Amino acid sequence: MAKPRPIFAYTLLLLTLFVVTTSLLEGCANIIPPLGGPKDTLPPRLMNVVPVDSILNFTGKKVVFTFDEYVTLDQIQENLVITPTPKINPLVESKLRTVTVRIKDTLEPNTTYVLNFGKAIRDVNENNALKNFKYIFSTGAYLDSMSLFGKVFIAETGKTDSTLIVALHRDLTDSAVAKEKPRYYTKVNKEGIFEFTNLAPGTYALYTMKDEGSSKRYMTPSQLFGFAPEPVVLNGQQTPVTLYAYAEPSEVKKPKSGTTTAPQKKKNEEEDKDKRLKYSVLLENNRHDVLKPLQLRFAAPLKVYDSSKFRFLNNKFETITGYQLEKDTTNSILTLNYNWPVDQEFIVIAEKGLAEDSAGKSLLKNDTVRFRTLKESDYGSIKFRIANVDTSRRPVLQLIQGEKIAFSYRITGRELIIKRFKPAEFELRMLYDDNGNGRWDYGDFFGTRRQPEKVQAISKKLVVKGNWDNEVDITL
Repeated sequence: MAKPRPIFAYTLLLLTLFVVTTSLLEGCANIIPPLGGPKDTLPPRLMNVVPVDSILNFTGKKVVFTFDEYVTLDQIQENLVITPTPKINPLVESKLRTVTVRIKDTLEPNTTYVLNFGKAIRDVNENNALKNFKYIFSTGAYLDSMSLFGKVFIAETGKTDSTLIVALHRDLTDSAVAKEKPRYYTKVNKEGIFEFTNLAPGTYALYTMKDEGSSKRYMTPSQLFGFAPEPVVLNGQQTPVTLYAYAEPSEVKKPKSGTTTAPQKKKNEEEDKDKRLKYSVLLENNRHDVLKPLQLRFAAPLKVYDSSKFRFLNNKFETITGYQLEKDTTNSILTLNYNWPVDQEFIVIAEKGLAEDSAGKSLLKNDTVRFRTLKESDYGSIKFRIANVDTSRRPVLQLIQGEKIAFSYRITGRELIIKRFKPAEFELRMLYDDNGNGRWDYGDFFGTRRQPEKVQAISKKLVVKGNWDNEVDITL
C-alpha cells in the first residue's frame, strides 16, 4: 500500500502550473495583437492651435494646428475659403499630426479673418473628414459679428446646386461683379443653403454664381448667375435672403463648312447615287398616339412640294377631309393634324411627285403607309388637385422627363383634369409665368435688372397608369 503524499506537495504542484500557464499567456499577448474591432469613423480632433482661436490684434504670419492623429490635406485650394478674400492665398502644409498655414498676403488692419477648411483636413488611416473646420482671428481689438444666411435655387428648375458660391461686394456698381473679386464669399451646401459669419457692418451687393475657373466673377451670360434686387445692409438684424440663379441660353454653334469626315463623305456619296426621296413616319409598332399629330420627316429639306399628291384615307379607302397638312420652317417635316379617334385604321399615300428635296431626290413611285390608332385602354385619365395654388401668379404646371418639359398646362383653378394621357412617369414643377407667355424667361442683370421667372420643384412624382383614373394631390 502506497504512502499518502503530503498536502503541501499538491499545493506546490498547482502553484507551479499556474505560474507557467500565466507566463505563456502573457507571452502570447505580447506577441499577437488583438484582431477586429469597430472601424474608426471619427474625424481628427483638434488638440491645440497656436495662436489660439479668435485671437485679437493678430500680427503673425503662421498658424499651427495640432490634432490627435496623423492628418493629410485633400484638395486644399478647392476646399479652403478665406474671408475677406486675399490677393495671395496662404501656403498650407500637413506633417504628421500638424497642419501649418503660412500667410503670404498683407493683412488689413482692424479686420476679422475667417479660415474655413471645408472638408480638406482628413485622418490618414480612414480618410475621415473634419467638416467645416474654422479658425478666426482679428488684426484689430474686436471680432466682427455680423452674419447673413439664406438659400439659392436654380430659377428654371426650382432645384439646388451645391457647386454655386454666394458673394458680397462692397462696390455696389454693376460692373464690379465682372471685374473684381468679392469682399466675402461662401459656398452653397447641397440643400442650397449659404451662411456668412463674422462680417463687418456695411452695405453690400449680393450675388450667386457658378465659380467657373475659380475667378469668382460673372464672366459670360451662359454662366449660372443670380443677384439680390436690392443691396444688403448688415446692421445686426438680418432676415434670410433667397436668390434665384439663371443662365442665358447658349448660341447653337453651326458646323463649319468643308469639314466633312471621310466616313460621312462616303455615306453622302452613296446616298447621292440613290435618287429615292428618304423620309420616315413616326409610329410606335405601327400604332399612332391620338394625342399627337402624325409627322413625316424627310432626310433633307424639300425644294418642291405638291400637297395634291398627298392622300389621307380610312380603312375603306375613303378620302378623309377636315385635316391640316403643314410644312415646318426647315422644310423637312410634314405634320398631319387631325382629330384622331381611338382604335381605328388609317392609310396615308404619298404619290409620285409629292416632293423633291434639295439634292434632287424625289418619290419614284407611290408609297403607302397603314397604321392604327391606340385603344382607349392604352390611356389613363389624370385629375390634379392643387390645394393652395395662387392663380394670380399665372401658374403653369410642367411635366418633366429627362430634365426636359414634356407637357405644360396653364392652371386656372384648384383642379386640372386631363381625360386622356399615355402611361409614363414625370417629375412635376410649377412655373410662375410673370409675363404670361407660357414659358420660363431668364433674368437680365446689366440691362433692366429683371429677375428670372421662378419655378417651384414639386417633390411628388407623377406615375400615370393606363386604363386607370389617376388622381394626384399637390400642396405647394
